[in-house]
Amino acid sequence: MVNEKSIKEKALELGYEDCGIISISEINDYMEKLNNRIGKFPNTKKYLENFSRFVNLNEGFPWAKSIIICVQKYGKYIIPNNLKNVIAKYYLVDGRINEQSVDFQASIEFETFLNKAGLKTATERKFGLTALRWAAFKAGLGIIRRNNFFYTEKSGSWVYLEAWLIDCDMEMKNNNNSKPCPNNCNKCIKACPTQSLCEPYVMNRSTCVSCLTTWEGWDMSKEPNNHNIGNWIYGCDVCQDACPFNKNKWMENEQFPQLNELAEHISLEKIIEMDYAYLESIISSKFFYIGKNDVYKWKTNALNAMLNNYNENYLPYIKKACNDSNEHVRTMAEWVLEKITVQLSCPRG
Repeated sequence: MVNEKSIKEKALELGYEDCGIISISEINDYMEKLNNRIGKFPNTKKYLENFSRFVNLNEGFPWAKSIIICVQKYGKYIIPNNLKNVIAKYYLVDGRINEQSVDFQASIEFETFLNKAGLKTATERKFGLTALRWAAFKAGLGIIRRNNFFYTEKSGSWVYLEAWLIDCDMEMKNNNNSKPCPNNCNKCIKACPTQSLCEPYVMNRSTCVSCLTTWEGWDMSKEPNNHNIGNWIYGCDVCQDACPFNKNKWMENEQFPQLNELAEHISLEKIIEMDYAYLESIISSKFFYIGKNDVYKWKTNALNAMLNNYNENYLPYIKKACNDSNEHVRTMAEWVLEKITVQLSCPRG
């Protein structure tokens, strides 16, 4: 018969770093955290209130009794040099939907194991059915650090989390021994390009580079933080890279399926020239935070990066974008061209 021990043993056998189980009621105090964040940043309310679905899980799943939460390390993959500090590492090696990845296959096999054992389950691989970091913290699998990311002692923040609701009362918690962040450490806060991470455990979603290059940033030419985004075109790793608890935690010793092949097609210049059919079918299928209807954002993000790190080799591509089929891209390219023209005409002191 399946029990907590056999569930954890199966998770470890499949390559998960750790596994825990909590009651679904333990997630309900996440609502207090959510309301506190909305109180600090009222402008984010329309986005953050959507996360209220992560609590009171019995409203949507009246049969659910417990949450299984698993930790999977992704800080093990080789990242192509041309994509470093351009696309966040998590998204490059995202195993949530890549059916060829060992991480995705482990997830499917784990769920199959639970179902064959007689457990009813529910999960959502892209976005999760509940507050994953909070659930993992409650299960004693690690700690949430000052940059708001979940960390394990072994892998730092280079982990992703998966959760399953099950129809059985179970509990399995670890004794987490992770050292807390030192009170005098503010490296992640100082490193944040847009000061979105403005104090420990506090982040303004609407100014975060990861959000501005994916969910938001609809008009990059008018975005107040456009010049602070730097070379990033999808996501951001800065606060994680700056964290001392991530030092030497990423070990590049495995290849992620199809990543090298994809990397050959991605650069700022190649994105400007990229066919919209390719953006919609290939790029948006992997980097799904920018939907098929909004793939023009790849080009506006690339143009913004060209402006922030301008060199003369970019000029033909910027001019070409002025004739792009998408109005947003044309407007952005014309704005970038104007900014560059002004910069080049100003005498250097």
